[in-house]
Amino acid sequence: MPLQQITENLAPSVATGWLAHAAGKRKEAIARVFLRAGTGKIWVNGRPAEEYFQAFAFAQDYLNRHLLSPFYITGTLGRYDVRAKIEGGGPTGQLEALRLGIARALVNLVPEFKKPLKDAGLLTRDAREVEPKKYGHRKARKKEQYSKR
Repeated sequence: MPLQQITENLAPSVATGWLAHAAGKRKEAIARVFLRAGTGKIWVNGRPAEEYFQAFAFAQDYLNRHLLSPFYITGTLGRYDVRAKIEGGGPTGQLEALRLGIARALVNLVPEFKKPLKDAGLLTRDAREVEPKKYGHRKARKKEQYSKR
C-alpha cells in the first residue's frame, strides 16, 4: 500500500486528543513527544520550535532539514501538530531527541511508516555518549606530555 494512500485513509477520529506519543533520547537529552491531527505546528516546552531553538542559533533551514525530516519522508508534512517536553542536554542533543521522538510517534500512529523511516535511519538511537574523564589525565584520553628526564 503506497504511503499517499495510507495517509489519506487516516481519519482524525480523535481530533481533540493526542493520537500518539513516544520518547526520543540523544546524549543527555530526553524528549517526550505527542502527535495529533492538525496543521503542522511544533511546540517545545510551551513555545514554538523556531522560537525555542532560535536561542541556540540554529538556522531556519537547518531546523527544517533535521526536525521535519520524519514528516518529509512519510509525506505527512502539515498533517500533525507536535507537542514536546524536552529535558537535559544541549541544543543538538535536544533537536535530535525530538526528531527521534517524532519518528517513533509516527510509527506508533501508522505502522506502515516503519520501513521508510528505518531506511532513512531515523528510528535508530544514536548511542554515542561523552566519555568520562580519567584521573591522571587532562581529559578523557589526553595525558600530560611525557618527559623522559
